[in-house]
Amino acid sequence: MDEKTRTELEAAAFRRLVEHLRTRTDVQNIDLMNLSGFCRNCLSKWYRAAAEDRGIELSYDEAREMVYGMPYDEWKTRHQTEATPEQRAAYEASHGKSP
Repeated sequence: MDEKTRTELEAAAFRRLVEHLRTRTDVQNIDLMNLSGFCRNCLSKWYRAAAEDRGIELSYDEAREMVYGMPYDEWKTRHQTEATPEQRAAYEASHGKSP
């Protein structure tokens, strides 16, 4: 497989992951962190870092809007719930700190 095709496939897979996360608003970031060690905010940071590596200015808020499909504060208002004690305990056990 040539490099261009590989990059196109990776980009398509990333877009599909982001779309999936946008439709699964029932899955909270703390759930993602507890199960996989990354969340929507991590993807946003990676997206921003990739832009910066290419000399493209992109704020963290702009990157989060690309991942969330809306401003982060709007997503939080619509979809984010308070972490349960069990979610917090799982996070602390796997990450050694409070979320």
